[in-house]
Amino acid sequence: MSSQINQPQLRRRRVFYIPGYDPIPARRYRELYRTESKAQAEISGYQINLAPKTGDGPFGWHVSSVQDGVEVQTDVEVLVWSDIVQDSMSGSILATYRQLGQTAWTYISTGTLKRLRQLRKGPVIAALYPVGMLLLQLLAAIFVVILAVGLIGWWGLLPGLILAYGLLRWFRKIDNRLFAYYLMHDYAYSAQFQGEIPDKLQHRLEEFADLIAAALETDVDEVLVVGHSSGAHLGVSVLADVLRRQTAGGPTLSFLTLGQVVPMVSFLPKAQKLRSDLQFLSTQATLTWVDVSAPGDGCSFALCDPVAVSGVAGPDKKWPLVLSAAFTQTLSPERWKALRWRFFRLHFQYLCAFDRPGTYDYFRITAGPLTLAERFKDRAPSNSRIETPVSKYTDTC
Repeated sequence: MSSQINQPQLRRRRVFYIPGYDPIPARRYRELYRTESKAQAEISGYQINLAPKTGDGPFGWHVSSVQDGVEVQTDVEVLVWSDIVQDSMSGSILATYRQLGQTAWTYISTGTLKRLRQLRKGPVIAALYPVGMLLLQLLAAIFVVILAVGLIGWWGLLPGLILAYGLLRWFRKIDNRLFAYYLMHDYAYSAQFQGEIPDKLQHRLEEFADLIAAALETDVDEVLVVGHSSGAHLGVSVLADVLRRQTAGGPTLSFLTLGQVVPMVSFLPKAQKLRSDLQFLSTQATLTWVDVSAPGDGCSFALCDPVAVSGVAGPDKKWPLVLSAAFTQTLSPERWKALRWRFFRLHFQYLCAFDRPGTYDYFRITAGPLTLAERFKDRAPSNSRIETPVSKYTDTC
């Protein structure tokens, strides 16, 4: 409470959430917010309630919260691109193995994989995991064919091929547990154009920019854009486009990136637009950009300043403020033990409740009485952050 005294307090907020590469429907994010906000409110001692969204526009929900004696009304909207994700994942088994070869060649031949290894090991291992898992599955299928031929001669070739194909289909069917196909499609989506934004996605990002720009013309106190995982670098490009055409005044504009994987794209040779957007956004005085990650999240480039490591930090750089969610401190030993090896669940922990909450609380940020700038104005960046320029490609046009 004492930290809130004499702070400017807001009453109304618009939140735009940009998911990562995820085929799930937007309503799953609403349910996650509902269950986790309730848990956090009970732990932290504030009130929070969800109601259906009213009016047109993207899928969303309304949040009413009383925190530190202040009632805040928040409208949360999900900027959906899951249909594009689903389309990119609809290829055959053969097409996925073709993607494997193309993606591996892109990251290796351009030197990007070598550069990424200089940052965090976790996301590089996560990138190599689907390659190794899919190759193991292929080897298992080949072994079935060899076994069939060895048992009954060349007459066993056709039955062996049928069994091998069935085995590969079974592996794909259980990919909701293995995540090999999912991750392969994720990395392939960015690598297929060497970091250039595909036309269909670019059109969608322009729609997102229009929605955010319209919100900045309303009488809310803060417009907060949240980008999670791959949604972080999409948010960078969206907000750069918004700010290039925004007039002065209006609500406070804030940007929160969570578990970002920006280097996976910004290090690629044709990611000039993303690098330009990173450089531009990092200098804007009309924006507050806070980047939160945690070394315990093996799927993100934890505490890597996305602007600096991409080699586009200039002398006027202001953002982002790089902070740690410090999972080992904000989760109890029992909770940390239960989640430590659940890598994909940990990647979503930023959107969930902490049983030992610290400065970072997703539900205070999205539904509390302080803007992002006010909440973190006295915070110094993490001492463990990485700011060394690593990317081989730094051109922005």
